[in-house]
Amino acid sequence: MIFRSTPKKILFYLSICFVIYLGGCQSATQTADDFSAKIDEYMHAHLKLKQFNGSILVAKDGKVLISKGYGMANFEHDVPNQPHTKFRLGSITKQFTAAAIMQLQEKGLLNVNDPVKKYLPDYPTGDKFTIHHLLTHTSGLISFTGYPEYEEMMVKHLSPEKIIATFKDKPLEFEPGSQYKYSNSGYFLLGYLVEKISGKPYDEYLQKNIFGPLSMKDSGYDHNHIVQKNRAAGYSLDEGEFVNSSYIDMNIPHGAGALFSTVEDLYKWDRALYTEQILSKASLKQIFTPFKANYGYGWGIGQQFGHKRISHGGGINGFVTNICRFTEDDAIIVVLSNLENSLLRKINSDLAAILFDEPYELPEEKKVAQIDYNIYNLYVGTYQLEPEIFLTVTNEDNHLLVQATGQGTIEVFPKSETRFFAKSLDVEITFVKTEEGKVTQLILHQGSEDSHAKKIK
Repeated sequence: MIFRSTPKKILFYLSICFVIYLGGCQSATQTADDFSAKIDEYMHAHLKLKQFNGSILVAKDGKVLISKGYGMANFEHDVPNQPHTKFRLGSITKQFTAAAIMQLQEKGLLNVNDPVKKYLPDYPTGDKFTIHHLLTHTSGLISFTGYPEYEEMMVKHLSPEKIIATFKDKPLEFEPGSQYKYSNSGYFLLGYLVEKISGKPYDEYLQKNIFGPLSMKDSGYDHNHIVQKNRAAGYSLDEGEFVNSSYIDMNIPHGAGALFSTVEDLYKWDRALYTEQILSKASLKQIFTPFKANYGYGWGIGQQFGHKRISHGGGINGFVTNICRFTEDDAIIVVLSNLENSLLRKINSDLAAILFDEPYELPEEKKVAQIDYNIYNLYVGTYQLEPEIFLTVTNEDNHLLVQATGQGTIEVFPKSETRFFAKSLDVEITFVKTEEGKVTQLILHQGSEDSHAKKIK
């Protein structure tokens, strides 16, 4: 789901970061002014710690409670973030690709239950999976953004056909429909199908059929060569300092992650999804019906404290994003950041806590504990997180480093002898030892989720 690929940073794509666990119920005594003041205090605390830089919008019952920018859209020119600042969306793009597919179905130009080979006759395994499988990440297509050579690939200007050629001949990872595995290849292929079936370029189709009708004037495909007024620059942190993010040619993400928008345009999108302006009720029902892993068509669907939650996040070089809709409460939280190290998982969760009058804590700088560096050697090794995903822990001159399969390396710092944290990610690691002091596994903590990885060597 994330197109980021940055040194000194682990991309923990294993957890489903578009599913943000939020909930509660809004206090009748909490006014819009109270809410705005709490949000300002909270967001400025993250801003001070370099844990956020971007724009947010929160609305309920058809009223915007706050729409505001924090930090800089461009540090070089001292341009502040605003509600109208344009951010790359990353995988939030997928919900627009899914909507385009459903529009084409309504026009009788495709059926989501058709095999892909019907529309792409030369696709080798296209008779084995359907458009539905692509929409729900159950096709078995290997995700090309997980390739070891992806960092080299992302800077090249490749045609859609050449990008598809990198995965079309690879065997499927599982029987279509039997499993869920997030695949950017699947949504790239969906964007390509939109073009082939509609006869229009992907960006033109969306402009004519979604962005134009909804007056989303600050949304579109973020072509590298086009000058976009009010577009944010993308940043990351390196040793605690802001640096320009690594380059990506925007032909690479296409229908899986190439769009840009603003918090206010995404609110227009939210409003439209309560109507039939863009899609019929039948299509919307299909989109928001969860399949495997509670994923529908471009959205994650869940429940928290009895509240229905429909959400998706995204990330691309220099940007992390999230849109979270509580449809039974008519509430929405949109967070767009042009700092890829932003702690968006925690921020989204805490904004919902403030909105629904649930407990939350202001962020504080984590303190590094003083421990014996020789302990680091106990933790060195390889840990298996999933069948093909490993975490490698090394000790380099008393710096404990962690690297996930196919990702950059980050340093983690001790909170105690067994628990470590990353300074620029909402990630912590606990090393588990036996009574004899042998390390057997680590626990990866991300927000409210824990993942266990067994030490294999």
